[in-house]
Amino acid sequence: MRARTVPLAAVLALAALPALAGCAGQGGLVSDGPAEAAVGPVRLWPELPPASDPPVDYGETDTERVPGITVRGADVRTVDPVAVVRAEAAAHPDTYTGADGLYEETSRAVLACDTAPAKCPVLSPYYRDLTGNGRDELIVGIRMPEQQVAVRVYLAEDGGLTRIMSTVDQVVSVELAGRDLIVRAASAGIPGYEYRTAWSWDERQHSMLPARDEIVPVRGGGASKSPPTPRTPRAAPDSPRTAAPDVPRTAPGSPRTVSPGSESAS
Repeated sequence: MRARTVPLAAVLALAALPALAGCAGQGGLVSDGPAEAAVGPVRLWPELPPASDPPVDYGETDTERVPGITVRGADVRTVDPVAVVRAEAAAHPDTYTGADGLYEETSRAVLACDTAPAKCPVLSPYYRDLTGNGRDELIVGIRMPEQQVAVRVYLAEDGGLTRIMSTVDQVVSVELAGRDLIVRAASAGIPGYEYRTAWSWDERQHSMLPARDEIVPVRGGGASKSPPTPRTPRAAPDSPRTAAPDVPRTAPGSPRTVSPGSESAS
């Protein structure tokens, strides 16, 4: 008798059946039940007309050319950060509030940085390409009364220096994450929480904008103490300045947090 030939594929399929049967009872796919229906966003009060007036301008997009500062080879590392702050203070001698505001005692301390370096409020600079132009920008911190810190960023362009960011807050820390500058600040009215704002370069505005802002629990879950209320700076007899530097809050979001690297000047 002639032996019957069985196709090879059929033999392999039959051999695999016991293995598949064993897998069904050992870690096979198990249904978790029906999936929940997706719920999309629902617009509230759709009959409301669109806003006709813009919100209050906090000055986030204000940029300013620093007078009297020359940048050699578009390299911000050739610039003295103390000289930069002095130039801005001299250009706005009667300004206490806003992007240019400094306390009167802070302005005096900046002028005395050469003779009293230990009391100089200008912190060691950091350098990072925040604009994506392939060159570093200058990041300057200025200590002020009541644990406040002014954070300013400068861009080298056209042989000079342009300030592209300025903010003042009761700072917990300032961090770099990629091309974002993240400012963590104490919350005055919510113990155990802090504000966290990520400033990012915006090409259309040619400035750093507070792109993401949120209120988050303090790491570790501990309760934070509310910061002291800022003092009103002492105004000179011929100066109308009476208010502490502005500390505006900005748009909501969810920034990252990464500790800064070793970009500090040596």
